[in-house]
Amino acid sequence: MCTAVTYHTRSHYFGRTLDLEYAYDERITITPRNYPLHFRELPDLDHHYAMIGVAFVVDGYPLYYDGVNEKGLGVAGLNFPGNADYKPRQAGKHNVCPYEFIPWLLGQCATVQEARKLLERTSFLNVPFRADLPLAPLHWLIADRDSAITVESMAGGLNIYDNPVGVLTNNPPFDFHMLYLENFINLTRGPATNRFCASLTFQPYCNGMGAMGLPGDLSSPSRFVKAAFTKLNSVCGNSEAESVSQFFHILGSVTQQRGCVQVGEDKYMTTLYTSCCNVDTGVYYYTTYGNSQISGVDMYQENLEGTELVSYPLIRELQIRMQN
Repeated sequence: MCTAVTYHTRSHYFGRTLDLEYAYDERITITPRNYPLHFRELPDLDHHYAMIGVAFVVDGYPLYYDGVNEKGLGVAGLNFPGNADYKPRQAGKHNVCPYEFIPWLLGQCATVQEARKLLERTSFLNVPFRADLPLAPLHWLIADRDSAITVESMAGGLNIYDNPVGVLTNNPPFDFHMLYLENFINLTRGPATNRFCASLTFQPYCNGMGAMGLPGDLSSPSRFVKAAFTKLNSVCGNSEAESVSQFFHILGSVTQQRGCVQVGEDKYMTTLYTSCCNVDTGVYYYTTYGNSQISGVDMYQENLEGTELVSYPLIRELQIRMQN
């Protein structure tokens, strides 16, 4: 259960929440331009665009959950169980495993338009990274400064949707979310107006009543609507501090607190981390469930012509800035 959004003020921002009941040793991971990327069925990329994101590194391979590259393209994979469907090897296609999709795409595409062209001949291969790491059922949000798309590999084939709201959550498929969003066409950030009956006089008794009916539960469709309404009605200045703060507030509207969504005995969905990457500057900001203080890693402070992965552990322990 996750939520991903795009946002721009003076700069363009891309980020997500990762909502799970467990964590691996995921880290902020920078893949420099000359770190060789190997693929099951596709040619290696020995030289490619540099990228930064959160990855679980296994046997030297960055299994990215999300990332952005130096050209400003961002990709996030979100859970899509029951709908995601991967295929055997397809002749004449780019057969890419889901776990290698993010570095493969970010390594060679600078824009959504380039990604869409590559995806037209792409098939997702049903081969896991290792036997003990089965394939995650995913769909993806891909965005640059100008546009966003959603990519879903399903039983009927590969679906590529324009995503005009720049938001993605989990099940059901994306076309359902866009249709469901129409149920909330009357919501407004302005004052409530009487559409009930012209002969009755109503007096709103508090602010915010124009958005009554906005979902507040933690289901995927409700989070999609809540994130879209919050993002599309957001008012923010152009400074980096204002923009980053507002981005975290937008995703904060759909974060999950431990105990509210039970998925097994003593297992609860929580927002393990929330990210916000300024794709123009390459700075990846994040918070974790245990540490709400914003931390950051600057991709351009590293040697991007290097041949080794660079990683930083997520700061998970609470940090408090005392003022006296």
